[in-house]
Amino acid sequence: MVSTMETLTIRTENKFRTLVTKQSYKKGEVICAMPSENIVDKPTRFTVQIAKDKHTHVGKLAALNHSCDPNVILDTENMLMIARRDIEKGEELSFFYPATEWEMQAPFICLCGSTNCIQVVAGARFLPLSTLESHYLSKHVRETVIELLENTELHLKKLQEL
Repeated sequence: MVSTMETLTIRTENKFRTLVTKQSYKKGEVICAMPSENIVDKPTRFTVQIAKDKHTHVGKLAALNHSCDPNVILDTENMLMIARRDIEKGEELSFFYPATEWEMQAPFICLCGSTNCIQVVAGARFLPLSTLESHYLSKHVRETVIELLENTELHLKKLQEL
């Protein structure tokens, strides 16, 4: 059963928005479907990348903040938000932005305080594999990383030809 966005609320404090749950969730439970009616080819601060050149406006989910130790994942293949761990009622929801974003339209300094904080959130493109491999990554991000790795030998050959 897919929950709806009715279980979520946006909290605003000092112009800072957070997405908070009105109920608890167990790890692996679907929280809600991700909106996909308004798909564009360029990212904005209010979209989520769902494919190599596709971004969707996510409505209320645009209030989801980044965390290097998030409690939800955005499954962009099935267009679902899923609990990454058990989540308590009233808890702020967050996801790891580079899990869906190859290159952020508006990079920012991370202040999450996690022991594995990436410091600057600019997209998966700017993170080492050792960081990416410890996170859930959307299919389009995984495919781009694999493509880059497979092309490494080709790039080396081109460098040697110079």
